[in-house]
Amino acid sequence: MNPAASDVLTVTQLNRLARRAIEGQIPLCWVSGEVSNFTRAPSGHWYFTLKDAQASVRCAMFKNRNQFLDWQPREGDHIEVRAVASIYEARGEFQLSIETLRRAGLGALFEAFNRLKEKLEKEGLFDPARKRELPRMPQRIGIVTSAKAAALRDVLTTLARRWPAAAVVLYPTLVQGSGAAEQIAAAIHTAGERAECDVLLIVRGGGSIEDLWAFNEEAVARAIAACPIATVSGVGHETDFTIADFVADLRAPTPTGAAQLATPDRTELAQQLDHLARRLQFGQRRRLDNLAQRLDGMSRRLIHPAARLNEQRRHLDHLGRRLHHALAGRLQQRQGRNEQLAARLHGLRPDLGGLAQRLVYLQQRQQRGQHNRLARLTARLDALGSHLNHLNPQAVLERGYSIVRDQKGRIVRDSTDLQVGNEIEVTLARGGAAAQVTKLRDS
Repeated sequence: MNPAASDVLTVTQLNRLARRAIEGQIPLCWVSGEVSNFTRAPSGHWYFTLKDAQASVRCAMFKNRNQFLDWQPREGDHIEVRAVASIYEARGEFQLSIETLRRAGLGALFEAFNRLKEKLEKEGLFDPARKRELPRMPQRIGIVTSAKAAALRDVLTTLARRWPAAAVVLYPTLVQGSGAAEQIAAAIHTAGERAECDVLLIVRGGGSIEDLWAFNEEAVARAIAACPIATVSGVGHETDFTIADFVADLRAPTPTGAAQLATPDRTELAQQLDHLARRLQFGQRRRLDNLAQRLDGMSRRLIHPAARLNEQRRHLDHLGRRLHHALAGRLQQRQGRNEQLAARLHGLRPDLGGLAQRLVYLQQRQQRGQHNRLARLTARLDALGSHLNHLNPQAVLERGYSIVRDQKGRIVRDSTDLQVGNEIEVTLARGGAAAQVTKLRDS
């Protein structure tokens, strides 16, 4: 719609035209500024103002977009937003509809972080299957960090408190600034080549993302992946995540946490040892008591060999008598059983004389039955033969009848089927004759 100068527009029409013009002229773009008047609506949408020293603009980021962020901007934060410029027609206000946002100045770092993370993840460097378990009681612990870092003091203090039995080997390196990533990777390679430690701690204290960036470099990630020693990454604070955390065998929230994960607690182990010692002592005492009680019982059962032999002889005589009685009783039982079976067998013998008489009787019945059935069948056959003879056409001819056929051999039943002069054939009881129709009569 392109209104003429004389057209009168409603406010709605005017705002809609302005929105379309702005959206058509300003493409999706990045805008930076400071957050103020931030509000989170009950619906989950975010509303705030983005400003710089000379101007400000209203911004809206809806829930279906902000739910994918793992952080929320606060008052005074400098951010960069990727947004579409538009007008909120209901109030005629110019605003930015935000697609995504990031902390100002960190966009390139975040993009580089995500690219490297995606690349290494596809290569399988983050695969849990390649992660190794840490030794339960390490004898030598390696530390990759700066010799002047506060993180080193925290780690050494924790190791001395928890597991002073382990020797500590430091592989000093820069942990931030130019060349730090190469030095960290070289220190990890050195620790792997020397193979003098059971576990390797890669640590650094907290800082900004720029301060921790050396641990997001590909060289450090690949050095950790290639290290033959189990590694623990403790870089930054609990909310900081680096590429090194994903590649290492175990990630700790802080340097102190890395020292705790890599070592057992001496106090806890001492308590376990005390508990096991008490259990061992109790078990030994209980076993000795049981053995003493068993020895007393065996001493009471110990008797003179002659008395033992007499007792066994009496027991053997008793068993012999029991065996004799048992065999006699069993034999008597078997004899009674045999007599019962013989009686049952005698009762089950068939009466051969009676069966022979019944067989003769059945044979006589069969002969009488066959004779009677043969007589009935013969009489019926005679009747059927007589009936069949009665129906025989030859018998009809014998009574003086004849069969007339036309020239085509068809039987003539009606005089209307013939004409004067037709040749006909007459079949008689004996022989036949050929004739010619000379005269026709109606029936």
